[in-house]
Amino acid sequence: MPTYSYRVVNVFAENFFSGNQLAVFTDATGLDDATMQLLAAQLNLSETTFVFPSKVASATVRIFTPTNEIAFAGHPSLGTAAVIRDGRANVSLELKAGIIPLRFHGDVVTLTANLAEHRAGPSSADLASTLGLPLSAFAEAAQLVDNGTEQLIVPLNSVDDVRACQPDAKRLSDLVQQGRNRDGTLVWAWQNDEIIARYFWSKHGQIMEDNGTGSACANLGAYLLKQGVQLPFAATMIQGHTAGRLAHLHLSITADRQVEVGGRVVNIGRGEFDL
Repeated sequence: MPTYSYRVVNVFAENFFSGNQLAVFTDATGLDDATMQLLAAQLNLSETTFVFPSKVASATVRIFTPTNEIAFAGHPSLGTAAVIRDGRANVSLELKAGIIPLRFHGDVVTLTANLAEHRAGPSSADLASTLGLPLSAFAEAAQLVDNGTEQLIVPLNSVDDVRACQPDAKRLSDLVQQGRNRDGTLVWAWQNDEIIARYFWSKHGQIMEDNGTGSACANLGAYLLKQGVQLPFAATMIQGHTAGRLAHLHLSITADRQVEVGGRVVNIGRGEFDL
């Protein structure tokens, strides 16, 4: 009977029970796609990763939500890197979206995101009815940004507008998904020097809210870069207020226009499956 061990970590965590949860199967050799999907559904975390050997990076990593595989995600990349670190100062992960480099500073892990593609998002009028907000809440036009995972980036005028969002699941799916696997949407606003954000997607007709979304933070960085933000840039994106799992995501854009996302990774525990 083969046994597969996994570790559980919290990413973007400022204390033990905060941030975004992740399970990492440290040696997934022998698992097929269907079994990985079943294991991710069994654990029912936002993502579960499976580690395999790689000829071009420190490891090959497959990322599964409870319902599908995705090419890139931020907190699974950071958490997996922390689990396989083994004393190294840097690692690289071979994902379906490409090779992602990561570096360590204590228990903080930072990734460098891929270059992103941009396209126009839905109109503010359509988003107003979808998100349950007045038209006056929208600061600028929304954009679809893709650094390996495409997401809708929606700038709002105030933190009160961010908190007031009440997305409609069917409208969100119809408006944002448009044939893609996910309809992920990041709403955000400035609060002094910090970014206050929430991330939504629909699942089985229900609205889900993520605790800390590294890929969306990176896509927000790409959005700000396109908007002409002064470089170098650094800010903390705070997420998870209304989901009960506060997360701190460190967003930076270097002088040479590289988008980086980092956060603290806390080891929670471990387990195993007998298959």
